[in-house]
Amino acid sequence: MLTTQRRAMISARLARDGQIVAKALADELGLSEDTIRRDLREMAAAGLLRRVHGGALPLAPPLPDFAARQAIASDLKRRLGRRAADLVKPEQTIFLDGGTTNAEVARALPRDLKVTIITHSPTIAAEFEHHDAEVILIGGRLYKHSMVATGAAAVAAIKQIRVDIFFLGVTAIHPAQGLSTGDYEETAIKRAIADQAADTYVLATPEKFGAASPYRIMSVSELAGLIVLADTTAEALSPYRDSTALIVA
Repeated sequence: MLTTQRRAMISARLARDGQIVAKALADELGLSEDTIRRDLREMAAAGLLRRVHGGALPLAPPLPDFAARQAIASDLKRRLGRRAADLVKPEQTIFLDGGTTNAEVARALPRDLKVTIITHSPTIAAEFEHHDAEVILIGGRLYKHSMVATGAAAVAAIKQIRVDIFFLGVTAIHPAQGLSTGDYEETAIKRAIADQAADTYVLATPEKFGAASPYRIMSVSELAGLIVLADTTAEALSPYRDSTALIVA
């Protein structure tokens, strides 16, 4: 098999399975593991995948800091935020994860809507200054990159609540690797909140599809739905149609 053929196969497998295990692929193709590892090393150097111990994962989208993210695709995030806000009913308890996309959910909620908002993000809590909503702010160690509380104190507080809807923020969405993010402690917080929620939704901007970040939160099938843009390609969405509801913005 030619080098170009091997590397095309590696790219296709990453898209399908969300990972490459070097030894398994070498055995399947009847090649040395060193050959596959060399392919992975050179593809990683070319920015085509991310090397991990024993193999490779798809590239996760780059994650700018919080201030920079506020200016990225703001119109698209507003569309997603308005559609997510439509799911919220009076008297419900809603947990809003941190992030600039979920901030658009807060901005889209009617100011006179009687709901309880729980969040571990001080920037999200501040969005409700002029709302009638009751706001509960979870405390802990501040992870400044995402402006959310993390740590044992946050997890302990989260375990004492039950919520109707959790709007979960992620950095990557993959049919095999599931929903993931780039910080270990933040992943534990997100998982803990999802465990306390009747329904969990993700507002999905297009660049997150088909990527995998280092830390897995949960599978796509555990979601109540993905909130997606109407102009997201059918190719990007097709791997998720049988796993969860697709709610179009």
